[in-house]
Amino acid sequence: MFMFSRSICCAKLNQLSTFETLFSNLKLRPYATPLIGPLQTCESRIYREKAEYANVNWDELGFALTKTDYMYVMNFTEEEQKFFNGTLTRFGNIEMCPSSGILNYGQGLFEGLKAYRKEDEGILLFRPQENALRMKIGADRMCMPSPTVDQFIDAVKKTVLANKRWVPPYGRGSLYVRPLLMGTGRNLGVKPSSDYTFLVYASPVGNYHKGDLNLMVEDNVRRAIPGGTGGIKAVTNYSPVYKPLTEAKAKGFSDLLFLDASTGSNIEEGSACNIFILKGNVISTPTTHGTILPGITRKSIMEIASDFGYQVEERAIPIKEVFDAEEVFCTGTAMVVKSVASITYQGKRIEYKLGAETLAQKLHATLTGIQTGLIEDKLGWTMLID
Repeated sequence: MFMFSRSICCAKLNQLSTFETLFSNLKLRPYATPLIGPLQTCESRIYREKAEYANVNWDELGFALTKTDYMYVMNFTEEEQKFFNGTLTRFGNIEMCPSSGILNYGQGLFEGLKAYRKEDEGILLFRPQENALRMKIGADRMCMPSPTVDQFIDAVKKTVLANKRWVPPYGRGSLYVRPLLMGTGRNLGVKPSSDYTFLVYASPVGNYHKGDLNLMVEDNVRRAIPGGTGGIKAVTNYSPVYKPLTEAKAKGFSDLLFLDASTGSNIEEGSACNIFILKGNVISTPTTHGTILPGITRKSIMEIASDFGYQVEERAIPIKEVFDAEEVFCTGTAMVVKSVASITYQGKRIEYKLGAETLAQKLHATLTGIQTGLIEDKLGWTMLID
């Protein structure tokens, strides 16, 4: 049965004919769902076609790669001296010279952001311009050219839309988007690459950490040093922590909490997340002074917490203060916001408040509400792309 009644609220037959022509041109499907209210003076509604989804068990998603359909590739050459001719291509392996800068000297950066499905099946990006700007800062530190902010956002949009059937249904995960910037020119000597590749791929994901988050303070290995690259998303920042992280997980811990390299007495961050402590009405997080990544989720949570009426401060936090905290929580694109269940340092274990009444849970609900369109975005953080 045709979805719209022919008894449309138009008095004249020629008006009815006009509307019938309009509706037939819309090529409506019988499984369409209503999107908005009345269309001008008529009671008819505009309909969005029901989204097509990939064959995925969304309820079992973890944080692991699921191959999607397309990736985006754009190149910078020594001759052109700019990024140009970006294109979508089928997701798959790439060819690279064995002497490329990324393979030999680790000249590379990455970013991470997410696309979220709304209740009406539209798709939102969360603060992609912040990722674009952070990549530009990182590229300057690594002596690399970077895409413009517009090029970055355009690439992310195209990648998400090309893979939109992989964006999980509302409330059942997100599409994690990974932009990469790599030195890919032939380069045997120790110097910046001549050519570069900007690549964006995506994968549907669920929770980064399932279960309680139990941290162990790493007392020997330092994640970053002053003057190094700890404050950017250099690819070389992550693999050096694999060994202590693997050892901690073998002991039953979820992640590590690293200390500063200068004194060994102040907390910095986890292997892939920022950290906050709560005492009374004060929320504290370590200052991003070059050894700590300035997380976009971190920045957003600080703004939301301030709106809640909390005093938010960035400062050096001695490890001993962690044991007096009422709550501890971590933030990051992958984990969003998650309460810390316990921290263990030199054999001493402290447990923290968990559950629906925690500040972390309230911050999580507010942030994800904005990211999925459930809560009005008054700060202009989201970008509708579908």
